[in-house]
Formats: sequence, C-alpha cells, structure tokens
Amino acid sequence: MTNLNLKNDNVLKNPRITEKAALSADKLNVYTFEVTKDATKRAIMASITATYKVTPEKVRMVTIPARKVIVRGRRGVRAGGKKAYVYLKKGDKIELM
Repeated sequence: MTNLNLKNDNVLKNPRITEKAALSADKLNVYTFEVTKDATKRAIMASITATYKVTPEKVRMVTIPARKVIVRGRRGVRAGGKKAYVYLKKGDKIELM
C-alpha cells in the first residue's frame, strides 16, 4: 500500500451540525463530518470505526472551496476544507451530543 493514511490517527475534525445534517441523520442515516484536507475514504472509515464503534457502508467526500469575504471593510479569505458524508446501515446510529 502506498501512503493511504490508514493509521488510527483521527482524520475527523468535528461533526458538522446543521439543520440539513440533522435531517439527513434522522431520515437517511447519513452523518456529516469535517475532515482534514489529506483525508481519504479508507482513513475516514477506519476513524469512524475506531471512534464510534460502527462500520460505515460508504463514504462520500466534498471539497469546500475557499471564499473571498469582506469583513468590516477589510478583504480576506475564508478557508475552505473538506467534508465527508458517512452512510451507516439501518440499525446503526452515532450519538453526536
């Protein structure tokens, strides 16, 4: 294997708690997490299994682009990142709070 980042170091930053994420967790059993930029699907699956003791069915990842912002008259850049949608089996559940 070549540098798959499969070590048990946690690639999960934190759960992404929004209204959309809460609805998809209740209805579709899909949980959303913010992850590090170098995270892979296998590393995320291993991290979810180690942290929450559940096995994900699949993982989908989305890259969040950086955005230009103006705050109090000053220009800046809001950092982007990466988020992962973790799909679980019907009976599995993750307690986030």
